[in-house]
Amino acid sequence: MSDDAKTDYRSKLNLPDTPFPMRGDLPKREPDWVKQWEEQGIYQRLRDARRGKPKFILHDGPPYANGKLHIGHAVNKILKDMITKARQLAGFDALYVPGWDCHGLPIENAIEKLHGRNLPREEMQARSRAFATEQIAQQMADFKRLGVLGDWEHPYKTMNFANEAGELRALKKVMERGYVYRGLKPVYWCFDCGSSLAEFEIEYADKKSTTLDVAFLCAEPAKLAAAFGLEKLAKDAFAVIWTTTAWTIPANQALNVNPDLDYALVDTDRGLLVVADTLVEQCLERYGLQGQIVATTQGRALDHIEFQHPLYAADAGYRRMSPVYVADYATATDGTGIVHSSPAYGLDDFNSCVANGLAYDDILNPVQGNGTYAADFPLFGGQHIWKAVPAVIDALRLAARLMATKDITHSYPHCWRHKTPVIYRAAAQWFVRMDEGEGVFTKDKPPATLRQTALAAIDHTSFYPENGRTRLRDMIAGRPDWCISRQRSWGVPLPFFLHKDTGELHPRTMEILDQAAAIVAEGGIEAWSRVTAEEILGAADAPHYAKSTDILEVWFDSGSTFFHVLRGTHPEVHHDSGPEADLYLEGHDQHRGWFHSSLLLASAIEGRAPYKGLLTHGFTVDGQGKKMSKSLGNTVAPQEVSNKLGAEIIRLWVAATDYSGDLAIDDKILARVVDGYRRIRNTLRFLLANTSDFDPAKDAVPLQQMLEIDRYALARAQAFQADVLKHYDVYEFHPVVAKLQVYCSEDLGAFYLDVLKDRLYVTPAKSLARRSAQTALWHITQAMLRWMAPFLSFTAEEAWQVFAPARSPSIFVETFWDVPAPGDAEALLAKWARIREIRDVVNKDIEAVRTQGLVGSSLQAAVAITAAPEDHALLASLGADLKYVTITSQAQVAAGDALAVQTTVAPGRKCEFTWHYGEDVGQDPAHPTLSARAIRNLFGPGETRTFA
Repeated sequence: MSDDAKTDYRSKLNLPDTPFPMRGDLPKREPDWVKQWEEQGIYQRLRDARRGKPKFILHDGPPYANGKLHIGHAVNKILKDMITKARQLAGFDALYVPGWDCHGLPIENAIEKLHGRNLPREEMQARSRAFATEQIAQQMADFKRLGVLGDWEHPYKTMNFANEAGELRALKKVMERGYVYRGLKPVYWCFDCGSSLAEFEIEYADKKSTTLDVAFLCAEPAKLAAAFGLEKLAKDAFAVIWTTTAWTIPANQALNVNPDLDYALVDTDRGLLVVADTLVEQCLERYGLQGQIVATTQGRALDHIEFQHPLYAADAGYRRMSPVYVADYATATDGTGIVHSSPAYGLDDFNSCVANGLAYDDILNPVQGNGTYAADFPLFGGQHIWKAVPAVIDALRLAARLMATKDITHSYPHCWRHKTPVIYRAAAQWFVRMDEGEGVFTKDKPPATLRQTALAAIDHTSFYPENGRTRLRDMIAGRPDWCISRQRSWGVPLPFFLHKDTGELHPRTMEILDQAAAIVAEGGIEAWSRVTAEEILGAADAPHYAKSTDILEVWFDSGSTFFHVLRGTHPEVHHDSGPEADLYLEGHDQHRGWFHSSLLLASAIEGRAPYKGLLTHGFTVDGQGKKMSKSLGNTVAPQEVSNKLGAEIIRLWVAATDYSGDLAIDDKILARVVDGYRRIRNTLRFLLANTSDFDPAKDAVPLQQMLEIDRYALARAQAFQADVLKHYDVYEFHPVVAKLQVYCSEDLGAFYLDVLKDRLYVTPAKSLARRSAQTALWHITQAMLRWMAPFLSFTAEEAWQVFAPARSPSIFVETFWDVPAPGDAEALLAKWARIREIRDVVNKDIEAVRTQGLVGSSLQAAVAITAAPEDHALLASLGADLKYVTITSQAQVAAGDALAVQTTVAPGRKCEFTWHYGEDVGQDPAHPTLSARAIRNLFGPGETRTFA
């Protein structure tokens, strides 16, 4: 047996090797990275690495400190993390300070469930603070587990004493500019909350209601006759209204007609009925009556004619008049064209009655905060308004004032926390004014209204996606004044003292605000709760003033964080350009929430938006597009996915999904994500393995000396990176993931790396041919680790510790790689793009021969290519290297009219070292299993490669 036969030539190959494992084993390894980042203080190292660089601040919309994280939380935090990491890699000092929203009703509700209702204020505050602290610790651990890097040592919490004090200072600024006033006005009221609600806290859902048509007897028939051009009325006349809120009828104080609508006087067996002219036929059908129109008139002719309350004769408590007021909001689209007005329970009703001279003190407001009528309210005292509806209907029927009734299902406002119906209810509240008017204190009146300022700020804000602009603009354009007071305990106080007789604020209120802020900064809101009127006002004034127990609503808490967090309670995030973040990022529901309240407060205080850009993402749904709910059993818990597949898979799913719409997730979707992850990881492993013995300081080949295909690979990587960075600049990730997967599978796996294997494994380890390839791979690895780092953070960091640990402690300290590009990059890209197209044709022909069983590996094939002149020139330029591009044992090219390929079985024997087939295998008796090329590479000077 010859020596050659005994030699294991596989051991002579430059086979790749790396400690970077093929299996990610993510659930096991990721917690170690989280721990290592924490122990090494990686976030602070990132700050140190970027000190003095331009800042990029993504201000965190604080999640609420209540409950375990759900998949929506994961989407939100991962998006924020990916953006700040991408900005960090782009060279910015990209700060990320996580925040938490800590005050408000959900926590109070949780405490009441645990410890009962009606707790003393101080006990509620103490228990709420402790509860929020526990919730934050739990949520923080989950966020860290997702690979989110941030200043976890110093998060901002709205319940931090400094932030509570900062909120009071923000309130003072808003008051100084004249935007704050106190007024009696109907506001959304939730019986379960026991408090007023903001527009932001309302959602619409179907509700079953009973509609009523109710007749109001005319108390001034002569005036009504004259309004219709008649001498007198032949019988009793009634204005008929239609409503879906039977419970408001007992509090009725007026009627509304549209001044420009025509109204008819209709003669029926039930008397003369006044309804909109265009609705006569519908109304008579609904009432089961026949009728004849006697006369018509415009609504304005009915102004101030009085009608009796429909329960006038039922109880002395209802012996009052309901005058007619003209109002544009009365329409003839449905009902009767006449609207009944209970000013305590409708904003339009309220405005109409007040405009027509009804005094605040005369507005009837029998519904209590818990939803019951006052105990002494006639006929219905003590009853809950929803349960009282049948009783109201019966009373109207007995009084002969009920014309018709019917059950309907319609869209109705609900509390977004309790999912229960809300009502409008008049209450003395504190408001931020949207339009013209005076505040309780005005020191620095702005030149424009708050609405005008906010709308102008929207025009100077970038939106991702752009359709968010219209949504936010429409909300600001149509919103009413903002009710900022709540009747609860766990929140930042409205530190006001109101005169017991006049209701006026104490004249030193602005000084008291400063005093309250100082007290709260020292001891939190609890310290203010303990303060007495005597301590603040002195013995002389204290007896005449009542200390307000109202708190600021929670949207004021989070909406004002730009003012104190970006201004100094967290020094690191003090922006170079002032309290203005580069980006706010939340779900699209926050157009009516955090984006909205932040915009109003910043517009009031700074005269501009608190953000340069707004990014919104959709909600998570299951694979069929259904909303997730526990009852449907289609929820996906991020904690479970992290434990089973790894947080990296959640991150890749978020990055791969177009967040501008809903984000679908289920087991099948995650399985596809896992497959995509494996493709990227395997590519990365190949790169690391084949550069493991490469020292760029000693082994790098100058660009001009590299083989052409290597220079093409660098040109392609640079072009790919330019594409990636364009997407990152506008916060797009799903195109990056999609293109990276194609790049790994097509540009690298199916082409460049496939072609490269022969040269990497066969040519001498330190040869120019191999070092040229390694130089390209080293640059591609540098670039690729950075491309993937924002979303595949754990994997990129793991690979970095294998690839370049001596360079820096973390991939995130780095900046995007400066990929060297050849001067003829455009020509190379064009040339090799066409070569790859031709190669695809060659591969198809080889595959056809393979299906016939003539060849197995493509190295068993020889190809003869006929090509038109331009293609012929391209292929001929490769010379003998053409066969390495086609990965065949022989490749010839001849000129012709069109592209054609003929595949045959390669002649000769298989070389044991190169695996190529050739007739020169065994020509050297000393090496009967080797080709001449193998002998040159193993025992001689090595082969010369020029192109591939």
